[in-house]
Amino acid sequence: MFNFLKQIDNKSYRPVFGALDIFKFIGPGLLVTVGFIDPGNWASNLAAGSNYGYSLLWMVTLSTIMLIMLQHNVAHLGIASGLCLSEAASIYLKPVYSRFVLLSAMLASVSTSLAEILGGSIALNMLFDIPVRAGALLVTAFVFIMLFTNSYKVIEKWIIAFVSIIGLSFLYELSLVQIDWNHAVAGWVTPSFPENSMLIIMSVLGAVVMPHNLFLHSEVIQSRQWNLTDDKTIRRQLKYEFLDTLISMLIGWAINSAMILLAAATFFESKTPVTELEQANHLLAPLLGKNASVVFAVALLFSGISSTITSGMAGGTIFAGMYKEPYDIKDNHSRLGVLLSLLLATGVIFLISNPFQGLIISQMLLSIQLPFTIFTQVHLTSSEKVMGKYKNTTFSKILLYLLGVIVTVLNIFLFISFFK
Repeated sequence: MFNFLKQIDNKSYRPVFGALDIFKFIGPGLLVTVGFIDPGNWASNLAAGSNYGYSLLWMVTLSTIMLIMLQHNVAHLGIASGLCLSEAASIYLKPVYSRFVLLSAMLASVSTSLAEILGGSIALNMLFDIPVRAGALLVTAFVFIMLFTNSYKVIEKWIIAFVSIIGLSFLYELSLVQIDWNHAVAGWVTPSFPENSMLIIMSVLGAVVMPHNLFLHSEVIQSRQWNLTDDKTIRRQLKYEFLDTLISMLIGWAINSAMILLAAATFFESKTPVTELEQANHLLAPLLGKNASVVFAVALLFSGISSTITSGMAGGTIFAGMYKEPYDIKDNHSRLGVLLSLLLATGVIFLISNPFQGLIISQMLLSIQLPFTIFTQVHLTSSEKVMGKYKNTTFSKILLYLLGVIVTVLNIFLFISFFK
């Protein structure tokens, strides 16, 4: 899809930048934000708020900072090299290693799609009593239509609309409750570790950085690519990209925070711990009224659909990159990647007796794969051969590797916790 952008005659076209150009760059970051507010995050955030009130809001702040740094770094790769993470791995890494990383990333994409499709199907069950498996088919079919009949620019606009609906839904929910803002502000900036809270802390922090989002961001950022040879243009692109990433991740921070605030003001105050999305939906009706329950389910539906769209795109990006090609929905490799990601995920939902057990397994697979993606990314963005003069500085490289270690350790602990 973005291959035509790489074939523009750099000498004959030079963009003109103005004060409002930031709005032309908003979009790629929001596609990544969708993965930050997917159904898996909903469950973790609701559990955090219902069990520990405002005390774990700092997790959202910390995870957002980590996410901004890693997503900005991988977007930097796309702008400076003109390659997505999958393409760069195929071109610059030894075949044995690149195949392992990319095949495991495809498996992670399937796992992600499974969780996203389940989220959407659970929402359909809440709203219309549609069985989960039937709902999974409906979500998958709708996403196929979206991906195969629309251009990237159209999909980007739809995603922005979906994220807006999710945000407005939580604003409505928050307007119905009484928030203790003094405790909330303290919770955002003060780390605390209440008794028996480590599993939830690891769930929230460990699920924020997702492999498919790192691959996706490095590809979709090139929808804003103009000139790969002009230094001034590249530096402007890097600046605007950072603003897009920063604004988008702050929107994700606000929505994730809203989930915890809602749970803290309702379920924690009523001493009702929440462990499942359906439980939260059913409990909201007697506490805040039927409208609140419906709005909650609608927001979950849009979260499930939008995150399934982006996980499908990520699957196409990863698979096409194995053949050293950019994502293009009209290309067979990209289409096959999308099909593999979504159809295999839907098939798993039908094969397993307990769909929610499948959700747990999918998160374990993400935990296993994530370190390989992060360290591959940092290795490539630190290479002068790949990035030229835009490679990571020594300080940035150390910091990024440290973040990679932290995220990896958190995911290992999360993985271990599933067997306890």
